Amino acid sequence: MSAGAPKRRALIAYLPLILFAALAAVFLVRLFAGDPTKLPSALIGKPVPVFSLPAVDGHNQPGFTQVDLAKGRVTLVNVFASWCAPCQQEHPLLMELAKDTRFQIAGINQKDKAENARRFLGKLGNPYAFIGADTDGRASIEWGVYGVPETFVVTGDGKIAFKHVGPLTEESLQGKLLPAIEKALAGR
Repeated sequence: MSAGAPKRRALIAYLPLILFAALAAVFLVRLFAGDPTKLPSALIGKPVPVFSLPAVDGHNQPGFTQVDLAKGRVTLVNVFASWCAPCQQEHPLLMELAKDTRFQIAGINQKDKAENARRFLGKLGNPYAFIGADTDGRASIEWGVYGVPETFVVTGDGKIAFKHVGPLTEESLQGKLLPAIEKALAGR
């Protein structure tokens, strides 16, 4: 037996561990690469999905359907939940946006209890013209929602023009959302 045989056996024994470490390093690098808010959406430029959401039980605002989003008015559709901490963080920005009468804001309350949604809106304010209860999350899946919060700009003819993944910040509002709203309002 040659002197190199034990070294070769040791290398072969460590080969699975070396391959696993290399693969783990590749996954780790890819996990933190890129901007998670730039997740692609196959729905951009297409009509909103067919859906019908009832009102949040015990709340005085109506639910809505895709028909309500194709009545000539630009709409911001915000997917939120009372249990979502980032939703609470972005809510003051939605309250400010609601002051602009050129467009309306609709809310999809995802997988939430009605009493919690009512408490959330009572505490933080209500920027929504419509609020639909998506208790089973089915409508959110149709919209391609990855997680709450997400915000969509819908043109007056009911097409999705823009999607923002994650909580709105002052930076994303100024740099992305407001330009997308202006573009939709201009009919481009």
